[in-house]
Amino acid sequence: MFLITGSNGQLGSELKKLLPEAVFADVDVLDITDAGAVKSFVKAQNIDTIINCAAYTAVDMAEDEPELAWRINVDGPANLAASGAKIIHISTDYVFDGCGHKPYKPEDAACPVSVYGKTKLQGEQEVLKRAETAVIIRTAWLYSPYGKNFVKTMRRLGAEKESINVVADQIGSPTYAGDLAEAIVNILPQLAPEKSGVYHFTDEGVCSWYDFATEIMEQFGLKCRVCPIPTEAYPTKAKRPFYSVLDKSKIKETFHLCIPHWKEGLKKCLQQF
Repeated sequence: MFLITGSNGQLGSELKKLLPEAVFADVDVLDITDAGAVKSFVKAQNIDTIINCAAYTAVDMAEDEPELAWRINVDGPANLAASGAKIIHISTDYVFDGCGHKPYKPEDAACPVSVYGKTKLQGEQEVLKRAETAVIIRTAWLYSPYGKNFVKTMRRLGAEKESINVVADQIGSPTYAGDLAEAIVNILPQLAPEKSGVYHFTDEGVCSWYDFATEIMEQFGLKCRVCPIPTEAYPTKAKRPFYSVLDKSKIKETFHLCIPHWKEGLKKCLQQF
């Protein structure tokens, strides 16, 4: 039996469509920071495999709430990994400082520059230490029709305003949560101890937030003009990586995945609205 934690989030909501037979648990059902509760739940529900989508993802708020971010992003995954089940744990491009200029490989040295990134990196390490079979999937720029995300914000602003400013000097790869969910479903039957480790998954292609916003306006048929600005013109409490393109060679080769381009992912997402 599969357990999907953080089931009301973007990725959890997409997995509900693909794995309706799974056990879905958000924080109101299971507090992953409670080790005893996790152990009892996994045993009672006869859980064989956990997909951990639960996370503290408020990047700027994490700077003011490091203890809460640590409990959810480190203690929670550690408890799930110690349950004895196989685990797929979702992580982030924020484990890198973004100072590089070529796609980051899973084995590249991590150097997070925010509380969020630091807690996610520590969470990865706890999972790998405690679970016999553990696949860490780092992803980036996730969006879907669910929850709060860049696509939904741009769609709303594009309908309200004649022009908006969007950062043009941060580079990455947008990822439709539905594409990541499909990849996870393909990986599930291939889980094995010898395939444990860290992997990268985003949709194919590279762009800036400005490029992404421009494509969103075009695909949604919005007339709003997108104006490029530098990061310093849009200050945030937490530092973001300037370049966080992820090398996906390992996940494609190990699990035989074919990954769509981010523009195709955006088209699929648009059809859900």
